[in-house]
Amino acid sequence: MSFFNLVLSVLVIGATFFVFGQRAAAGQQATGTIKLHSRSHYHGIWAAITSTLPALLILVALGLGKDLLFQHWARDFFPPEVSGGNAVDRAIALAKISNVVAGIIFGEVEPWVQSAGEAWIRWESNTIVVANILVLGISLTGGLLGYQRINVGFRARNNVERILTWMLIGSSTVAIFTTIGIVLSVLFESIRFFKLIPPQDFLFGLEWNPQFEGAERAGSGGGTATYGMVPMFVGTFLISFIALAVAVPVGLFCAIYLAEYATPRVRGIVKPLLEILAGVPTVVYGFFAALTVAPVVKSVGESVGLEVASESALAAGLVMGVMIIPFISSLSDDVINAVPQALRDAAFGLGSTKSEAIRQVVLPAALPGIVAAVILAVSRAVGETMIVVMAAGLAANLSFNPLDAVTTVTSQIVTILVGDQEFESAKTLSAFALALMLIVTTLALNYYALQIVKKYREQYE
Repeated sequence: MSFFNLVLSVLVIGATFFVFGQRAAAGQQATGTIKLHSRSHYHGIWAAITSTLPALLILVALGLGKDLLFQHWARDFFPPEVSGGNAVDRAIALAKISNVVAGIIFGEVEPWVQSAGEAWIRWESNTIVVANILVLGISLTGGLLGYQRINVGFRARNNVERILTWMLIGSSTVAIFTTIGIVLSVLFESIRFFKLIPPQDFLFGLEWNPQFEGAERAGSGGGTATYGMVPMFVGTFLISFIALAVAVPVGLFCAIYLAEYATPRVRGIVKPLLEILAGVPTVVYGFFAALTVAPVVKSVGESVGLEVASESALAAGLVMGVMIIPFISSLSDDVINAVPQALRDAAFGLGSTKSEAIRQVVLPAALPGIVAAVILAVSRAVGETMIVVMAAGLAANLSFNPLDAVTTVTSQIVTILVGDQEFESAKTLSAFALALMLIVTTLALNYYALQIVKKYREQYE
């Protein structure tokens, strides 16, 4: 039985025990002589949890641990020159064995590699059999134990809520440690970069021309490497500013119309159509920007005597603004609808018109949520890559002219880390330094937005 079928079987067993547990609890309460502590569905959930949760945890542990165990066992097949070599030799040997297991064979295979691969395949098949027996047995045993606990003194609701609380805590912990891991991994690699390149050159340099050490290296270009981040951040903020100049007014006006003026029928049609824009892949926006918007911008600019690059910040910013309109319109619409109707009625009672009530009462009350929507849109614009690569180019020009070709931080990170790179090179490590500065910049923007939200937040009873 495959992994997917095993998981599906455990879920089916859990659903079965849920039905049996709920019916058993309902049947005991239906007699009228027994009053259980919790409602019947809590007993069903308890039986389902005891049936599925331990089995799934065992299955995850087997999936994560079996490869490590197999690698340890495979080392017994290594010849002395490999087992006594360095870590690179052992890693190459394990890769050869993995290729044999996967059926990928190039040329003649060493006998010890073939023997280790065949042994690995046997271990895999034996593990599948053991996993099926162990997981299904634990699932059935746990479900039966949970089912047997359905009685007068069992507090099913308390136990279910306690388990769900720990699951929520575990999910929050995973998110926190993931964030910490991302920041630390970027920070450590950035420190290595700053040991090679002075921080002041990176932070205040006006030219970006990363090169591999040595002109003989492929892609080195034979020039002098310079690592000034200013051109990329100027390009990032220029394109983001153009995008926000398009998205903020259009998205906010859409939200005001949908929340205050549109009929329910119009709202039910227009809002889903707007939100479809959020589901369009960014590469499609990139094609649209490169093949449609950029030529139009170039032709219009040249018709009035302006010099426009074939890949311009204006074209990328306009399309990016269209892309982030749903983030502002949808969130702002929800925030405006959440403003209490009593505030509108009070404004109307004082003689305000509808537009005055919206401008002077509703929008100030909804301002914290609108600012949060704008900050989300800013984060989306700053992190966009495909539209910039396809419509604005990769030239790190220090220019404030929206008609010039510029690049962004994320585009350069992608460009640097494409393909096999040497992680001892300043060029490769510069991607982590750029990522660190992007994280710091985003945190600063979020902190400033939080101060605005705190300043204008109003409390309603």
